[in-house]
Amino acid sequence: MSNPAHSGHGAEAFRFLRRGYDPMTGVAELVYALDDGPELVETFTFPYAPWPPEPSRQEAFQGALELLHLVAGVSYYKTRVPSRMEGADIPASLAAFLRQLYVQGLAEFAHVNEIDLAARVNFEAMTAAESAPARHPQELVLPDRALVAMGGGKDSLVALDMLQQRGIEVQPICVGGSTLIEDTVRAAGLPLIRIQRTLAPELAQMNHEGALNGHVPVTAINSAVLLCAAILYGFRFVVFANERSANEATLETASGAVNHQYSKSSEFEAGFRAIMAQRVSPDIEYFSILRPLSELAIARRFAKLTRYHPVFSSCNRNFHLDGSRNTGRWCGNCPKCRFTALALGLYLSPAEVVAIQGVDLLDDPQQVDGFRALCALGADKPFECVGESGESRAALAALVQDPQWSQHAVVATLAGELEAVEVPAMAELLRPSPDHHIPPGLLEG
Repeated sequence: MSNPAHSGHGAEAFRFLRRGYDPMTGVAELVYALDDGPELVETFTFPYAPWPPEPSRQEAFQGALELLHLVAGVSYYKTRVPSRMEGADIPASLAAFLRQLYVQGLAEFAHVNEIDLAARVNFEAMTAAESAPARHPQELVLPDRALVAMGGGKDSLVALDMLQQRGIEVQPICVGGSTLIEDTVRAAGLPLIRIQRTLAPELAQMNHEGALNGHVPVTAINSAVLLCAAILYGFRFVVFANERSANEATLETASGAVNHQYSKSSEFEAGFRAIMAQRVSPDIEYFSILRPLSELAIARRFAKLTRYHPVFSSCNRNFHLDGSRNTGRWCGNCPKCRFTALALGLYLSPAEVVAIQGVDLLDDPQQVDGFRALCALGADKPFECVGESGESRAALAALVQDPQWSQHAVVATLAGELEAVEVPAMAELLRPSPDHHIPPGLLEG
């Protein structure tokens, strides 16, 4: 797959110029360039301007900042997709991790823009010579408390509750300015650390002028940000809320699988953990507390957390760097809104789901095609963070048997189509998976 008009798009090299952190202001600065073009400066501001006193934590932070610099570059690389990377020397293991992240994390972007990305991403050119000084992982002593990535939706709230139930001291944290996340954390009765991310202003101008654009692996970027934060603030656990459904490919193509949720997948989690242990410290635990669970199992838990029902939203139109694109908490017309209605409908009444979303999507005939896509009933699964198509089928099949849902327009219309496809057993979907990286002391009893 290749579109010659897009190949290179006017740049031969993507350059990682420099990075730095100012302990006086808490500002981390990452600097990039395309060829000899203007410097592209992105910043992350860590509130309270922390700086650890121990030399080992200072050195570990430099390793984490290096990783953030390399990972966050994906937002700028995609504008021109040049075939050469330039910058500081890195080992072959890190080059391989970064290549996998850029190729798989940008797979949706490459598919939409018709680019053979695998032929262009080339971190091997930055591989260090044998004589180059190596970065050594640091031994750290950090308190057994958890930074918990918050996204404003049901998953991160379930993750927060699970950690609290296991007696772990938690600190909610987010990257960006969404007020909705603050509302959910306030409902939990906890403070929130908000890390401000400011993209290089030239990026918006480049996009306006026709630069290549599309989905980037933002969870990978946030993972590197929270790794930096764990070292600065003193936390042993960096916890995300990525479920096992994120492992399913969104689309299978002749060129391979395209997974919208690659940076939420088990593969990325394992790769990031390995690089973190090699380059930063083996004493920080990065994992997803929800990895053993399906989306439907998470919805079952969330249905009981009623204090969060009025304030959460899983609609992604709330979460953009330039602010919310909703007037309320739910747009009522996107794959995330549909899947939330389907999953929560298993455990809540129609009235309760409508009270949350403000609309009854499962009783709207105009939503049939959208639910059909979720279930992969003759339509492709949408490029969104939704559950497996098998989960959607199982949920819909359960609603067909539920008198309070069975006559809803979407349920009644699609009931017959379900009879022609495989529908997974609900018991199997709700059974926890042993595939995870949760530390033994935090496993559910």
